[in-house]
Amino acid sequence: MKTNWKAAIFDFDGTLADSMYVWSKVDEEFLHARGIPVTQEYTDAMRTMYFETAAAYTKETYGLLETPEEIMQIWLELAHREYAESVRFKPGAAALVRKLKDSGCLLAMATSNNPYLLRPCLANNQMEGVFDLICYTSEVGMNKDHPEIYLYTAEKLGVKPEDCVVFEDIIEGICSAKKAGMHTIAVYDPANEAFREELKETAEGFIESYREMLDEFPQ
Repeated sequence: MKTNWKAAIFDFDGTLADSMYVWSKVDEEFLHARGIPVTQEYTDAMRTMYFETAAAYTKETYGLLETPEEIMQIWLELAHREYAESVRFKPGAAALVRKLKDSGCLLAMATSNNPYLLRPCLANNQMEGVFDLICYTSEVGMNKDHPEIYLYTAEKLGVKPEDCVVFEDIIEGICSAKKAGMHTIAVYDPANEAFREELKETAEGFIESYREMLDEFPQ
């Protein structure tokens, strides 16, 4: 597998971090408190949305009284403790990131998450300051079924798209990164089991664990 990229762009939730369980809990707590069941249709719709879009979608879908801003604040408070104390990087993820950095590769994150959750999580995983850049989908105003977040991140890094590799766990992210002209590696996450074969067929590489890639780099 090619590893001499100039830049590596990582998604966070479900890709670097074992964190998808947090959002399942948040959805359940938030909707159940309002007497609303969590449906597969809702879960699927939320997969690629950035925070602001997801809040507006939830308000509109269920006719909630809260504003999107109030919904986002509730979600953040429900998720914060888990991110600050419990969410961990996937096995081998931190080691691979550090090996890439040692090899001279620029490192970025392109995420739909929020700094309020991400920063304490990085600190708790001893990964503060490791990434050269963190970009949020809210900065480009588009979800991950569009390539803009990846192009924006590459531009901020000062690297051509064809010199970047994108690590993603969702098929929409892989497809958008390919549209951006970037190399792609799909990372398995149980939350996306239904897309396993499509991810394998679409991405240049597919890994069950980051440990599979560690031997690609010199000690």
